[in-house]
Amino acid sequence: MWWPSTLIGAGAGFAVASIPGALLGALLGQAMDRRLRLQGWEDVRERLGGRPALRDEELLFVLLGRLAKSDGRVVDGHIQQARQEMARLDMTEPARLRAIAAFNRGKSGKDRVGRYLHRIKQQPHAAEGTLRACWRMVWADGKAGMRERELLLEWGRHLGMSRTQIQALALEYEPRKVVPEGAAMTYASALRLLGVEADTEIDQVKQAYRRLVSKHHPDKLAGSGASEEQLREATERTRELHQAYAMVRKRRGL
Repeated sequence: MWWPSTLIGAGAGFAVASIPGALLGALLGQAMDRRLRLQGWEDVRERLGGRPALRDEELLFVLLGRLAKSDGRVVDGHIQQARQEMARLDMTEPARLRAIAAFNRGKSGKDRVGRYLHRIKQQPHAAEGTLRACWRMVWADGKAGMRERELLLEWGRHLGMSRTQIQALALEYEPRKVVPEGAAMTYASALRLLGVEADTEIDQVKQAYRRLVSKHHPDKLAGSGASEEQLREATERTRELHQAYAMVRKRRGL
């Protein structure tokens, strides 16, 4: 990759001392790129505008801050969720202060985060963990607005995730809705439960179904000290997933 200072250094060096100068200039420029964390011309523009590059540990809280402010107002639920994420990461006090500053920075919405997300794209666990934290923030106020969903779809694509994967994660954190006893499941509600779209390929529907069943099956709670209420909820959720998948298969003629 030709980073900004590397490219400039090579060009200046070549103009002064031909190929040997270009090599020396490229080496010096590369050292500058690493020191200043410049990975593209957008980084240069941000530095010229006075915005420091984001550290990896700051990125998550910039994203959370942007989500919290996306519908115009940060509420107590958003603040509490940010604190929970800090606790989840077991942050030291200095790290917490940096996270708070990053959260406030994210509220401005000025950072172009795509290139930062690409850095963790090759780390599936970190990428999924980032998106999970984002969905937890989205649902912190009990609802997910259109702008929040658009941001998560955009960021998920930068992280190498499909629309189906992104929506499946959303479903895991969506507050459970109370369904009247005996109410019939509709095709639309079956799709929502599985976190898929009407045009999602059946193999992807199957993958989403299996992943959700694996996560919510009551057997997962065996030996964990779960209460009877928790076991009933897990059983009911698993039953709903079975019913939803059967309905989708039937509608598709399978």
